[in-house]
Amino acid sequence: MNIIIIGCGKIGLALAEQLNNEGHRITLIDKNETLLQAACSKLDVMGLSGNGAVFSVLSEAGIEKCDVLIAVTGSDEVNMLCCLLGKRARDLHTIARIRNPEYEDEIRYLQDQIGISMVINPERMVAHEILHLLRFPSATEVETFGKGLVDMIHIRMPENSPLCGVKLRDLGRTIAFPVLISVIERNSEVIIPSGNTELRANDEISFISRPSDAVRFCKLCKLEYNASRSAFIVGGGRIAYYIGRYNKNSRTKCQFKLIETNQERAQTYAETFDDITVIHADGSNKQLLIEEGIENTDAFVAITGYDEVNVMMSLMVDKLTDARIVTKVNRLDPSDVESVIPMSSIVSPKTVTADEVVRYVRALESSKDSEFESLYSIAGGKAEAMEFTVNNDPSIVNIPFSTLSLKPNVLVAAIIRGQEIISPGGSDCMKPGDSVVIITTLRGVNDLQDIMK
Repeated sequence: MNIIIIGCGKIGLALAEQLNNEGHRITLIDKNETLLQAACSKLDVMGLSGNGAVFSVLSEAGIEKCDVLIAVTGSDEVNMLCCLLGKRARDLHTIARIRNPEYEDEIRYLQDQIGISMVINPERMVAHEILHLLRFPSATEVETFGKGLVDMIHIRMPENSPLCGVKLRDLGRTIAFPVLISVIERNSEVIIPSGNTELRANDEISFISRPSDAVRFCKLCKLEYNASRSAFIVGGGRIAYYIGRYNKNSRTKCQFKLIETNQERAQTYAETFDDITVIHADGSNKQLLIEEGIENTDAFVAITGYDEVNVMMSLMVDKLTDARIVTKVNRLDPSDVESVIPMSSIVSPKTVTADEVVRYVRALESSKDSEFESLYSIAGGKAEAMEFTVNNDPSIVNIPFSTLSLKPNVLVAAIIRGQEIISPGGSDCMKPGDSVVIITTLRGVNDLQDIMK
């Protein structure tokens, strides 16, 4: 597909790299020629210096042959204008980054009036991810499928777990509820497991289950499973705003202390959220954290605008408390940070945004035989978890898995049929209307036909 990306910042670069790796033809537009040249040289994509909100620039970039236009400049209004101009030039798909909370309740109207196909808000998505992680204190990643019916949770198997040494085919003798181990990371190796795979101490595993069963499984593994009831947040940006907003309406609220260095912003948050304790101070001050009770909190969330500050604070807090640590990075490689703070959960706005946009683009390419619903990069980007809705394809539906010919390194992890969750065996099959969760190390999987031999 021909894709134009307007904006060469961190999000734009992440999108250009991932979509380019997927085999699409990418054209980058940015007013900063130095930044643009560096990006084009690194990624081997086309670049055009100019203002993407000017029609002549879009025309020069090839808007008349464009399939998808993605606007991710630093201005919400410029992004919306770019999408409007692109839509007027051609019947294409448009994606706009809109981050200002003032537009939060206007998104549907803006999409209808301007013709925006998809709105992305990295800060809002990261806020949701953080709240998911606080719900499962032992998880380093939590992803959701089937409209919330199924979770995929990433944990480290503790050394004292009674499941160490158990082969996956024997798990049913120990566990009376459905849980499927979908990915194992062991010594930098990513394993799509079989029944003969044995669990070991310190394995990084991703498992799929109902949210209620996930709690039971964590307890069985000898992991902490109670949701975080208290947390420190350092950094009062947009992510903190969305955390506060969604926590306020949550059934299981967490008591937050928000530490912000900017006095005006701290005052604004104190007035906006009466259920959050707002402290105007430097969150990297060790003595301040101790005085405020860091040793007794359940979680610590570092989400300032500076990766290095977030990493430094996380390392410091890791020595002060057993609290769950969540660290935001946007420029640094998340896998590099995980090696430095192994017990921290790393969240990255550019990563969650890239996953969401790639999901949308793949859905445009998928066949009529299945519908692409969701996509998550897992195991440091070495594998992917995808959700499809099954249509009425006679070569796929109503055929037992024992007779389906799947490619290597593909796992059908779950079938969601109405409210029923099925961990598929050889006698099970896909039916029209099912949601199917696929785990694979293969690249370029756009529909269910791509996992068949």
